[in-house]
Amino acid sequence: MSGNVRLLSDTLAAAKEEGRSALIAYLPAGFPTVDGGIEAVKAAIEGGADVVEVGLPHSDPVLDGPVIQTADDIALRGGVRIADVMRTVREAHAATGAPILVMTYWNPIDRYGVERFTAELAEAGGAGCILPDLPVQESALWREHAEKHGLATVFVVAPSSKDERLAEITAAGSGFVYAASLMGVTGTRASVSSQAEDLVRRTRATTDTPVCVGLGVSNPAQAAEVARFADGVIVGSAFVKRMLDAPDDAAGVEAVRALAGELAKGVRGQV
Repeated sequence: MSGNVRLLSDTLAAAKEEGRSALIAYLPAGFPTVDGGIEAVKAAIEGGADVVEVGLPHSDPVLDGPVIQTADDIALRGGVRIADVMRTVREAHAATGAPILVMTYWNPIDRYGVERFTAELAEAGGAGCILPDLPVQESALWREHAEKHGLATVFVVAPSSKDERLAEITAAGSGFVYAASLMGVTGTRASVSSQAEDLVRRTRATTDTPVCVGLGVSNPAQAAEVARFADGVIVGSAFVKRMLDAPDDAAGVEAVRALAGELAKGVRGQV
């Protein structure tokens, strides 16, 4: 294990040592602007997030709900490019020392070039990539280059994944396993799916890699609930919604910092 994938593993292990789940925040690059997005990522970490996933905005984000789609649209209309995503990773990691991953659909990487993308992400200090729509059986090229550059490859498992499929996915991945708590798109929910705990249990039966749960966690009580059974709690739409609802960019950054603090208490059982 080398580079920032080790930092990711060490960060997740340190949270476990403290007897708690890690808090993982998701924020799209380029939203509300490239500079504003960088400030938001830094604020999430300063507020209490252990890890941040930086989203690469996509014109057809099939797994994302309306909140993240709105933010992606704002970023794309602002002209965000992969270079801006790399800059976001570089500057946020340099300022905080925290592990920063990129979450992206496969098509932009395929068009950009796998070798170029992995080399640039590693050079920027990125810890790895979450690839929600890349099938494991088609991932050999990506994994070869990710391994070469010391990057984690995080795959997504869902409640519909059969045990045999879970074993195949977890054997191919690294860093952590992203357990989608429910079938459907991202977004805040009134309650966390009861399927999440069962999915974590079944996934853990196939791997020692940490299992982190996302989709639907939006407040400290839900974070505390998921933290009881998962190694990490992933929150995205709630952060983005706070920024969308803020009267200006500076207020949006402060709203991210405040929510990270609230959720950090949640994963520590302080709610």
